[in-house]
Amino acid sequence: MAKLFRAAIMGPPGSGKGTISERIAHSFGLQYLSSGRFIREGIAAKTEAGLLVRSYVERGMLVPDPVVIRLVLPKLEQLSNHSWLLDGFPRTLAQAQALNNLCQLDLVISLNIPYETLRERLSDRWIHPSSGRVYNMSFNPPQVQGKDDVTGEPLIQHDDDKPEALMARLRHYKDVAKPVIDLYKSQGILHSFSGTETDRIWPYINSLLSAKLHTQPSDSRQTQTP
Repeated sequence: MAKLFRAAIMGPPGSGKGTISERIAHSFGLQYLSSGRFIREGIAAKTEAGLLVRSYVERGMLVPDPVVIRLVLPKLEQLSNHSWLLDGFPRTLAQAQALNNLCQLDLVISLNIPYETLRERLSDRWIHPSSGRVYNMSFNPPQVQGKDDVTGEPLIQHDDDKPEALMARLRHYKDVAKPVIDLYKSQGILHSFSGTETDRIWPYINSLLSAKLHTQPSDSRQTQTP
């Protein structure tokens, strides 16, 4: 890839960000960067920022922006010569502004998925805590029920994924994400995709990235799937 290309993907819990990110990484050679992985690695390595994050996570509290920024930005600085796709960061306007000070994104993908679809997906979602691997009992079940495919360790279902907590999570996401979406819209790099099935959204994202990465047009406008 002649020119460095930096992109981010946004969407509410259960929107399919991980699945689409993996397809983008595989199809276009972008390095897939997950803020969740950065956080797990920081906690495991007991770095100063990782220990700070852990102190909030263990108390069930939201991690403040300065702590998340302190953990993620050094990782991105180490990848200054790489093209990448970032998932899970920035979540807030403060994080987006900090990222802008480090580098200019070329593209931001925003996934708009109906509430009912999110509820169905998350009610079937189970996670391997230490790796972050996600399983869905409907379309991506583990080989052995309740066990991680790689380690054989037990899977868990987050309380936040249960229907009674989901509406509050979605409200929080919308409130926090709106100024970030507005920022990237004003920069002309936001592309929004709506739908209920990842396989139906993917061809539009694939076409967009094919055009961007092959032609690098200077005119970048917001698009919407039919």
